[in-house]
Amino acid sequence: MHTSVALSRRRLLVAAGGAAAMMPASGSAAAADSLAVALIGCGSQGRSVARAMAQVPGVTLAAACDPDESRLEKIREELGVARGETDLRHVLDDRSIDAVIVATPDHWHAPASILACDAGKHVYVEKPCSHNLREATLLLEAARRKAVVVQHGTQSRSNPLIAEAVAMLREGVVGDLLVAKAWNVQRRKSIGHHQPSPSPPGVDYDLWVGPAPLVPFQENRFHYNWRWWHTFGCGDVGNDGTHELDCARWGLGVDAFPTRIAGVGGKYAFDDDQEFPDTATLAFEYPGDGGVGHRRQLVFEMRLWSGNYPHNCDSGVEFHGTDGMLFVSKRGKLELLDGKNKRVEITPRAEPLVAGSHQADFIAAIREGRRPRADIEEAVRSVALVHLGNIAVRLQRSLQFDPATGRITGDDEANELLGRTYRDGHWAVPAGT
Repeated sequence: MHTSVALSRRRLLVAAGGAAAMMPASGSAAAADSLAVALIGCGSQGRSVARAMAQVPGVTLAAACDPDESRLEKIREELGVARGETDLRHVLDDRSIDAVIVATPDHWHAPASILACDAGKHVYVEKPCSHNLREATLLLEAARRKAVVVQHGTQSRSNPLIAEAVAMLREGVVGDLLVAKAWNVQRRKSIGHHQPSPSPPGVDYDLWVGPAPLVPFQENRFHYNWRWWHTFGCGDVGNDGTHELDCARWGLGVDAFPTRIAGVGGKYAFDDDQEFPDTATLAFEYPGDGGVGHRRQLVFEMRLWSGNYPHNCDSGVEFHGTDGMLFVSKRGKLELLDGKNKRVEITPRAEPLVAGSHQADFIAAIREGRRPRADIEEAVRSVALVHLGNIAVRLQRSLQFDPATGRITGDDEANELLGRTYRDGHWAVPAGT
């Protein structure tokens, strides 16, 4: 069995920006007008990303891959994909494929993406980019080592309204920005109580589990509901919450790791099999140099049993400064209050600061030999909040994280959760775990 107790200091420094000067190589794929892209993971999100990717001029969906044959055939028919595979190794071995979309369950995100990088493919990986923090840093290392583009599926980085909000914050519209408060509030359903059963016909369950520990098939930990199990997912903090945490960190302007993490939560509403909380409140502190005015705080709230939304938005971020508050949501809302809580009219810029889809930016980054908007380096910093926050709630205690050592100070149990246990000898276990 493989497990990780800490991140190396070198990996944390790379993730914090030590490789920022490295750029993707301008190989044949980068220079080509035509790019062949394969989809790995044929669920609803994979279908959505692949459809958007296929609309980019010069992009061809060359293959689709999924261990569930019914899903695979459905997406091939819907999107007109000629080739179908159940084993991703067949896709990665094909030198004619330039890039892949990794839209698998979370436990496959980093292993599949690392294998793709090592095969010289550019990668669009869905959020969160990893099942745990160690995998995220290994993926960053693989991307830089092979000089390929890795775009994270945090689409807010390509949202013109959110880019506008971030620019306003940089211009000092709320004064000295000190706190960001993000939320994910929605009404989900119970997944019930189930027992193990045979896997459905046409499903290669062994391939689906991959490098994770092999547990028996169970209906409510398979399609979609795998998110709520420690073996396969990252809960809703890692699901919808990744978008809001990334947006909050982007706006707050912290290009580092938090050093203090507090979290409370648990299963408050649902009596079912899911292992992750339905309620959580997380707080992260970025110390800066420790001086007054240089520290930053990021707060995240999650309630999965409520239809009462802040600002009437199920997700969003408030940015609080010494002279006001700016609220923005991917739902299309932007509001500014001054230091006396009075609304300030906002005049949008004549030209949006970002244009084109998130998928188009990925393809442009490949062709231009540049970093994409949601580069893997940014992804690592944001998913660190997911993973450290989940650890704090799971263990029901606060954490002190030291980026210089890559360890949670004085807490061996928490350090074990920076990585994970894998199936012994599986071909997809990332090297270095």
